Amino acid sequence: MAMSEDFTTPQVVDDIEDKRAHSFRRTAKDILAGTISGVAQVLVGQPFDITKVRLQTSQGDSTAYQVIKNLIKDEGLFAFYKGTWAPLLGIGACVSCQFGCNEAMKRYFHVRNGNNPNQGLSLPQYYACGAVSGAANAFLATPIEHVRIRMQIQTKSLNAGEFSGSFDCFKKLLKRGVLMRGLTATMLRTSHGFGIYFLTYEALTNRQISKGIKREDIPTWKVCGFGAISGAFFWAMTYPFDVIKSVMQADKLHLPVHGTNVVQVAKAIYRTRGASAFLKGFAPTMFRSLPVNGATFATFEMAMRVLA
Repeated sequence: MAMSEDFTTPQVVDDIEDKRAHSFRRTAKDILAGTISGVAQVLVGQPFDITKVRLQTSQGDSTAYQVIKNLIKDEGLFAFYKGTWAPLLGIGACVSCQFGCNEAMKRYFHVRNGNNPNQGLSLPQYYACGAVSGAANAFLATPIEHVRIRMQIQTKSLNAGEFSGSFDCFKKLLKRGVLMRGLTATMLRTSHGFGIYFLTYEALTNRQISKGIKREDIPTWKVCGFGAISGAFFWAMTYPFDVIKSVMQADKLHLPVHGTNVVQVAKAIYRTRGASAFLKGFAPTMFRSLPVNGATFATFEMAMRVLA
């Protein structure tokens, strides 16, 4: 009898394997749903994003209208999708990481709280889930956004420009050792931003659940609205970090003009362009965030319901 206690019974082994299989399937669903929602995010948001980047990195007092007008006049309508391949190929990884880490952290806190299916997490816990996902996401987002920005600010044709395409840009940035430029600024933006982002979304969702509505029964239009509000809060709380990141990633590859770290670049922006520069491009960013994040959360929730 004593020796039998040293062995795990087959039933317990089966239970462990079942839990592992369930965990793997759940993670796979999170990643797939994140990939699908990420593609929707890029296609909806890219025209807004190139407008934002050109405003953030311009030295004059240009407006969104002027940027759009000049872009269409000088580069054509397809220029709105310059640099799309980098985020389109990488967005699956980014959004999968973003949603996958958030869902994994939520499961961690549910277990820690006693695994009560009827009890949600606290607001600080939802913030922590988003912050962890944002910190992980920064390592993927930094190189993708750097390549995208380099392509977006290149006004010459691909044949005449420094980079012949997104992949060529990636190789050259990697070779020069600057691919991860802006990582700290990106992490400051994504960790705090996604903390606020997911906290807002989950708080709005839980309010519906408290009224007796199941999560899967929340109407799609409400999910879109919750996503849009979450995206607006994300940018309202983090936009200056995004300006700093864009300026860093648009600067000269060798001996950057604005500095080599977040503090130096922030001081340079303030000294040369004033405090208002930290909000340059904010309007198109907010316009972009509403449809993009509405589409992102709606697509993610619908994908999860189909895959359930």
